Order: sequence, then C-alpha cells, then structure tokens
Amino acid sequence: MAEIRVGIIGVGNCASSLVQGVHYYSRDKESCEQTAGLMHYSLGGYTPRDIKFVSAFDIDKRKVGKDLSEAIFAEPNCTKVFYREVPALQVEVKMGKVLDSIAPHLWQYPEERAFRVAKVPEPAKEEVVEHLRETRTEVLLNYLPVGSEEATRFYTTCALEAGCAFVNCIPVFIASDESWARRFAEKRLPIIGDDIKSQVGATIVHRVLTNLIGERGGRIIRTYQLNTGGNTDFLNMLDRSRLRSKKTSKTDAVLSVMQNEIGNEQIHIGPSDYVPWQQDNKLCFMRIEWEGFGGVVNNLELRLSVEDSPNSAGVAIDAIRCCKLALDNKVGGVLVGPSSYFMKHPPVQYNDSRAREETEHFIAQHT
Repeated sequence: MAEIRVGIIGVGNCASSLVQGVHYYSRDKESCEQTAGLMHYSLGGYTPRDIKFVSAFDIDKRKVGKDLSEAIFAEPNCTKVFYREVPALQVEVKMGKVLDSIAPHLWQYPEERAFRVAKVPEPAKEEVVEHLRETRTEVLLNYLPVGSEEATRFYTTCALEAGCAFVNCIPVFIASDESWARRFAEKRLPIIGDDIKSQVGATIVHRVLTNLIGERGGRIIRTYQLNTGGNTDFLNMLDRSRLRSKKTSKTDAVLSVMQNEIGNEQIHIGPSDYVPWQQDNKLCFMRIEWEGFGGVVNNLELRLSVEDSPNSAGVAIDAIRCCKLALDNKVGGVLVGPSSYFMKHPPVQYNDSRAREETEHFIAQHT
C-alpha cells in the first residue's frame, strides 16, 4: 500500500501516544497482529506501518525546532512512555500560530506543568499552507487544547487551501458545522470530527450504559459524569470559559442515545478538576439513576481509570486510515459513519452499534 502522509497540530500527550503507537504497531507483522489495542490492525489494506509523519506544529519552546521523535517526550507531556524506540523522523516541529490556544491562567503554573511559548515569529497562513504542500501532507490532525476556537479555524482554513484531509480531535465544531462541512465537500476533501471518542473512555461507557438501561425498559431520571486528570488538557480546562463546546459535546453524546427526555438540570457531564499527580491518568466518576419495574428507582455508580492519551490514539489511527481511503476514492465532505463511530459530536449521531456498522460498510465500500 502507499504511505499515508500525516501532519500534527499540537505535539502534546495525544500526539506522543499516537507517534509511539504507530511505531509500536509497526514491528514485525505477526506479533503486531496478535497485540491488543487496535480496533483494526489492517483497515482497507492499510496498517500502522503505512503511516508516515511528515509535518508538525507546536508553540512550546521545548518542542519547536526539535525532531518530532524528541518533541513527543518533552515537557509538559506526561503520558506513559510505552515505546521509547521511536526513530529520528526527520520532521522538524515548526512554530505554530498561538491565537487562543493558551488559557491565560497557565502562566501561573510552573514551567514543567504548562506551555511556554517559543520566541520564534509566528507563521502567516500562507507559510503554513506552503509547508503542508511542500511536505505533501495528506491528513492533518488537530490536537490543539480545548477552547482553541480561533486557532482551530485558522488550521482548518490552511488544510482546505493546502488540499489536506482533516481529523478534528477536539470539541470545536467544524465537521458538525454545515458551512465548514460544505467547504470540504466542495474541495473533495474528507473530514472526520468533532471531538475524539476514546476506545474505552468515559463517553463510550456512559453511552453504552445509558442505551442498555433504555433498551431494558428503564427510564433515566438523572445522571452525572465527573472527570479528573493531571495532564495539560485538564490544567487548561480549569478556565471554565473554554469548556462550553466540551460540555456540549460530551452531553450531546450521551443524550443522543437516551430513550427518554430529561431536563437540563438532571444531567451534568464535564471535566471537574485538575489533580497534578494523576498525570495523564483520567478518573471518571459516573452515576445513573433510573425507574425500573413498578416505578422502583435504581442507581448505578462507576469508577473508571484510564490512561487518557493512549486511550484515544487507536481511534486516531483508524480515523487517519479512513481519510486515506476517502482520498484514494476521491470522496470529499464529512465521512458520516466514521465520524459517528470515532467522535463525540459528529454531524449525525448513531448509536454505537449502528456507527460501527456504518464504518465497516464505509471501509468495505472503499477498499
């Protein structure tokens, strides 16, 4: 198969897990096929070894100018290192556009916990577009911090002008915005979004349990999902003004599979606090109350502990490969099935079984 040329916006924990994972699953074929962690080892004939990183952007002084293979291990990244043997990639991390990608309160935290902007001139849009073209980037991943509305729109425009497919891993609504979706369709460029759904994370577990209760005849009364973590993402989200789209994304993902209506005051879902020593570990505390047979009230409480960034990297690998299949087949616009399966806030919300079926159909149709 041809290589898949990938660019990354934001060389944080998620990017670190993704780059490590691509090389972890690119060892000898037999051992990789038997290793857990991927929903598809081969997707449309493409395996992780076909993914080649060719461009990267960040704003941190400890990453800009470094080879991507070094930058993924630089502070303030704190995700687990499960594959240190990433070779030199010959990909220099370029200075990105700052815009609204840093919450003001981050300056109050020690350097090892937060961003520190490189003293390098920020690029103009034309420079970013030119770099994407020069590196022949095919699929561009958005890993900016939550709340980066302006910066996301900046890079989305760059992707459109450079002719790149776009995977929007954060809760800024691009694929689920009709005007942006139309622009990708007009350019015959695929897009998957918005807000990546981890393999077995808080959102997918909450959705599955919510759907189960409804299918078994229960009527949900109220529910919450509280999340804590110690990575830069959780530190960034202490600024509650940046959380509007995040809360909308996570809440809509659960409400979309609920088989009865509940009031806004009866559902609370969102990041709750930053606990530095948790590092990239994410804790979810969940409660669902429902009426069962005879109107008797039951409740379920769950505690889920996951390594946040590796938990999403396998989904990103599949999203990249679905975009490549679309490019191969000249399919543009929102990839509806993959977006519903891989993302929390897609343009069309299917239940998870239907989303998986639609994704498998897309893969089979375009292989």
